[in-house]
Amino acid sequence: MLYLREMAACVLVLIALLTPVAAAQGPPGPKPSDDHTGSASLQGYVRDSCGRAISAATVSLLSSSGTRTLTTHSDTHGAYRFSELLEDVYTLRVVMPGYDEITLDPCVLGARETKRVDLTLVATTQAASATASLAEKPQFFDEPKFTVAGVTEAMNPGGHGSDTTLHTTDSLAKDTVLLGGNSLNAQGRNSDPSARSREEESLRKTADREPDNFEANGRLGKLLVDDGKAHEALIYLERASRLNPGDYENTYALAFAYAGTRQYERARIEAQSLLTQQNKAVEQQAEVYRLLGDVYEKLGQPLDAVREYQRAAELNPDESNLFDWGADLLLHRAYEPALEVFTKGNRLFPRSARILAGLAVTAYARGAYDEALQYLCDASDLNSTDEQPYLFMGKMQTAQAAQASCVQEKLARFVGMQPANARARYYYALSLLNHSENSVDGDKQVELLLQKAVELDPKFGAAYLQLGILYSDRGDSSKAISAYQKAVNADPELKEGHYRLARAYSREGEKSKAQTEFQLYRQLSKKAEEDSERQRLEIQQFVYKLRDRTTVSPQR
Repeated sequence: MLYLREMAACVLVLIALLTPVAAAQGPPGPKPSDDHTGSASLQGYVRDSCGRAISAATVSLLSSSGTRTLTTHSDTHGAYRFSELLEDVYTLRVVMPGYDEITLDPCVLGARETKRVDLTLVATTQAASATASLAEKPQFFDEPKFTVAGVTEAMNPGGHGSDTTLHTTDSLAKDTVLLGGNSLNAQGRNSDPSARSREEESLRKTADREPDNFEANGRLGKLLVDDGKAHEALIYLERASRLNPGDYENTYALAFAYAGTRQYERARIEAQSLLTQQNKAVEQQAEVYRLLGDVYEKLGQPLDAVREYQRAAELNPDESNLFDWGADLLLHRAYEPALEVFTKGNRLFPRSARILAGLAVTAYARGAYDEALQYLCDASDLNSTDEQPYLFMGKMQTAQAAQASCVQEKLARFVGMQPANARARYYYALSLLNHSENSVDGDKQVELLLQKAVELDPKFGAAYLQLGILYSDRGDSSKAISAYQKAVNADPELKEGHYRLARAYSREGEKSKAQTEFQLYRQLSKKAEEDSERQRLEIQQFVYKLRDRTTVSPQR
């Protein structure tokens, strides 16, 4: 009964809006040619009773004389369009398996008129029953309390720290996205490499000997693309596609391979063709939407991308789909929506380290630094051998001195697990420096950690810089200058290294050297500002609307 009440609240029997609109505002589709400048057009969207786009619906238009019937299909956004129409009275009909047919009569079109008709299809009883069975799967609990309304040029959100913090947030957001990863066969990647090599060799021989063998070409293509050999995979997947263009798994693998070779438009076409196939499982539909989200992001269409990620997560709210949706929101500085998605993802999948990482970066972006670090400490405990939570901790404490009590302990563990990792030692040294009760022994430990870091990585400019600061605080100007020099030699772009070296030279009375370093510092600062402005212009920030102002608080 609960399900029926929810359906009753969601389902609208039929919504048909006949509103004249400008042609430029309509859905995508062919435009009238110059030879028909006096013709009319009809366009709109086909959606289900909850507002979701319906693709591949058959839309037909019958003239009043009954002599001419035009037919088209809605695209993946639910859009349809008829162009070059004569002034007339028409009958509009929409048919889609699993939904009740819609007939709209009359539909009046004037000369040169562009009319928009949006149609809502209601699921048949059988289809509604199938939808009801999905209630047994993990759900997103309720409708999101936000909607992404558009994109705009990124602005500094303000109120949560300096430009350094904002830059670190954007960097961490990109790192978070990289924690995702769409794999055709995640289990296959973990299988015995020698067995996979033998399988590849066997399939190559079969595919070369029998080029018309669909199974051999398809299996080899999928194996290659999942092993990161998308370029090699294409010849076999394209061959298999010609042999059996309707095979779902091969078409998906082909779209995946096109995306892997940066042929994003071809990837989009192949993926969208899958959405026209009938009787696909919910999980298959979701994986197509997820792949389309990746493709649209690469095409520079983030608004389309986030909507595809959302469709995937709502159809199949598994860990991967929820993570990708939240990560995309985070990437485009929609911090409140990202918080909601990651919070609900954490409730469903409390042992997901990457969802905890997403929560951490979102908390950091909102100024809750200790909370962010605590999330990362929790993530590191889920899998202590995974280095990513430790690296996130390190980046955060580099920009902010705030430190959760667990950080030192976790970074010490990181050093113990990876003693040859220069960054592990550097970040642990910073955690000791940030401790308010640092002792003489602790100061010596910091020095030893930093010295070992530069020994492991002689190009580690930031570690040399920190050594210089340590020596300067002790009043040892000679060692400080030497460390600063090594810092800027290892990393000539390290502007703080040039600044501190300039001040050290100035205190020693070496005015000419100080002036040179100050000049380099000013040049690097200007370049950094220009780079920051360029990156800001490249970021498209989501414009979102909150449906209520209730703050979403993670349940820890």
